[in-house]
Amino acid sequence: MITYGRLFIGGTWVEPSDPELLDISSPHDRSVIGRAAQARPADIDRAVAAARASFEKGEWRLTPPAERIAALRRFTTLREENAEKIARLISLENGSAGWFTRAGQPGLTRQANAYLKAAEEFAWEEVLVPTDPASPVRSVVRREAIGVVAAVIPWNSPFSSATSKIIPSLLAGNSVVLKVSPENSLSMGFLAELLEQAGLPQGVISVLPADRETSEYLISHQDVDKIAFTGSTRAGRRIAAIAGEQLKRVSLELGGKSAAIILPDADIAKAVAGVKFGSLLNNGESCIAQTRILAPRSRYEEVVAGLKELVESLKVGDPNDPDTFIGPMIRPDQQERVRTYIQLGIDEGARLVTGGPHVPEGLEKGNYVTPTVFADVDNSMRIAQEEIFGPVLVVIPYDDEDEAVRIANDSEYGLSGGVWSSDEAHALEVARRVRTGTLTVNGASIAFDGPFGGFKASGIGREYGAVGLGTYTEYKTITV
Repeated sequence: MITYGRLFIGGTWVEPSDPELLDISSPHDRSVIGRAAQARPADIDRAVAAARASFEKGEWRLTPPAERIAALRRFTTLREENAEKIARLISLENGSAGWFTRAGQPGLTRQANAYLKAAEEFAWEEVLVPTDPASPVRSVVRREAIGVVAAVIPWNSPFSSATSKIIPSLLAGNSVVLKVSPENSLSMGFLAELLEQAGLPQGVISVLPADRETSEYLISHQDVDKIAFTGSTRAGRRIAAIAGEQLKRVSLELGGKSAAIILPDADIAKAVAGVKFGSLLNNGESCIAQTRILAPRSRYEEVVAGLKELVESLKVGDPNDPDTFIGPMIRPDQQERVRTYIQLGIDEGARLVTGGPHVPEGLEKGNYVTPTVFADVDNSMRIAQEEIFGPVLVVIPYDDEDEAVRIANDSEYGLSGGVWSSDEAHALEVARRVRTGTLTVNGASIAFDGPFGGFKASGIGREYGAVGLGTYTEYKTITV
């Protein structure tokens, strides 16, 4: 049993305003695995006040960038040294399979290193060359911290979501209140311990698990200058409305319903193998999952048969079992949501290739669903348009390349996607036509030096690298 009875506010562990601890349940068998304090509005007030005081005092904000970089490098080293513990905690509370949580640890390092490199090369201050050489005026352009940042993250990939926000925000000199999901109270409690060890000044960082109501209190707080949010599009719209009313800076990384376009010349075996990781990662609970599989009619049944064989080969079960590829959904309501969508697909007339709404035999005590593949799906069906957030794939036929691109773009979302072809140059041409923020060709992994984010209802703004770092700064121009 893991217990976090205090809250991490401004770099110090303090007693919560509400002494009642929340039971954290295992998605595998619903047993209680830990207990943790939850933040309430009074705790938010304390955290924001600490952040505001630290920012105005300037101990961190006015620290030279090289020293801020060194502090975040210490934090990154601490996280690397504790990678195995982090992976175990996330599997324990999220139900994510061990292969996924361990495979994600090097990615966290690449993400951090890209930010650190960007900070080392960032134009924190530059003097512009006058357009008129005879002008006696020159402009000094500075990139300065915004102020107090409210970083609000979801439960599905807690460490990745947290570090993608706190690292660039802190590198830029901001003070941060990180609001995490109650389900992640254990792993995020450990994150707070690592931040404490990194030696940041008092007041600069808080880590608070809290419910939705308390989260809205945070983002509405008058002393918050910027909101950085990852989560559902529905919640993102609400946050954008609040930010607009209060003129807060805002960046939103939202939902997705991404398409993988398999071109006629693709190696079908390789494409299907790529779907295993590109579409079913993290139990399908991933915003970037490519869950719409677009296949040419000329090879349609070959693709469907390959996906059926793949999905039926994947072991579903205990996340701690090294042979498990797909674990349970995080909560019973998420399990029911996915099962409801599977039944909806049947009711809509899609062909059930494998899976179904039943719970896998022997796993009834946990939040498990049966990985499912639907064929003969029309892109207008709800299972093709709505984000299911579970291991459910829909296979949509197309007649020609133009139709494939049209189907891929026929979505309110635009976060991710992929193209499979034996001709890399041609695949790149197709990728350029898809209106989405990130695409992969032949299963390439996402790079962390390029900007990541979405078109349309998938968000506003970008994360990662120099572009992501820049979103946590304000421009100041001084003319001399």
